[in-house]
Amino acid sequence: MTWLDWYNSLSKPAWTPSPSTIGTIWQILYPIILISFGFVFVQYFRGKVLGRVALPFAINLVANLAFTPIQFGLRNLPLAAVDILIVLVTILWAMLVVWRHYRWVALAQIPYLIWVSVASVLQLSITASNWNG
Repeated sequence: MTWLDWYNSLSKPAWTPSPSTIGTIWQILYPIILISFGFVFVQYFRGKVLGRVALPFAINLVANLAFTPIQFGLRNLPLAAVDILIVLVTILWAMLVVWRHYRWVALAQIPYLIWVSVASVLQLSITASNWNG
C-alpha cells in the first residue's frame, strides 16, 4: 500500500486539509524556515549568539525532518504525535530565546507556529482515532 493510500485509509476529522493543501502550506513555510533558521545558525557560527539560542532551532529542524519518515515511512502514529509536539514546543522555545537578539526571527515563526498548532491537533486527532495501542 502506498503512503497516500495508507493515509487516505485513516480515520480523520472532517476538517482535515487535503494532502495538496498541506503540501502548499509547507511550500510557503519552508522558505521562511530556511531564511530565519539559517540566519540564526550563521549568527551562532559567527559567535553572535550562544548555543542555547541555536539549540531549539536545531532540535526543531531535526524533529521537523523526522516527521515524514515517522508518519509515512514507519506509519507510526503515536511516535508521529510525539514528534509533532516536539516541533510545536521547540517553535515556542526558539521564539522565546531569540526574541531579545533578533525579534524579526521570532516574529517570522508566527505562521509556522500557527500551522504546526493546527497540524498538532490534527495529528493527535488522527492518532486517537486510529491507534489500537
